[in-house]
Amino acid sequence: MSAGEMPDRDAAAPPRPGLRLPGLRTVLGALGGTLLMAMMALTVCDVIGRYLFNSPVAGAAELTEILLAAVIFLGLGAVSLEEAHVTVDLATDRMPAAVQPLRQALTGLAAGAVLAVVAWRIWIYAAQIGGYGGSTSTLGLPLAPLGYFCALACLAGALLTAGVPLARLLRSWRNEE
Repeated sequence: MSAGEMPDRDAAAPPRPGLRLPGLRTVLGALGGTLLMAMMALTVCDVIGRYLFNSPVAGAAELTEILLAAVIFLGLGAVSLEEAHVTVDLATDRMPAAVQPLRQALTGLAAGAVLAVVAWRIWIYAAQIGGYGGSTSTLGLPLAPLGYFCALACLAGALLTAGVPLARLLRSWRNEE
């Protein structure tokens, strides 16, 4: 290894079996990819229309913002399912291997609780937006459905964030018996 190179800890780490939900992985990946492709196609059409034909796509910025919000919150479930969150392990990687599943489960439960609170607050905010009929300025698209979608996706992310490491911990306890 040359100077400045970091060792790849994941290459040497044993696989971490969490929840086995291949269908959910496929659905989240397909939906996320479809939304990203739609956002990319919209941006390409808007740029071509704007610079070649002097006619941008009406409401392209609004649609891009809506698609971006949907991709981010949909991606939260995918990241949670794969346990691919950004982490800082200054002290935790020095803990004994035997306590890692318990630490990960407790961390997952805490993070899941925070995400559940965020989902609850987004739901309340969506209800407020729906109450006064909030919509986008150019296209007049209602914003409440997007808020409800984001809240439900955040709740799914919360459940997966808490459930995946908890399932692994329970499985490791069953295997020890």
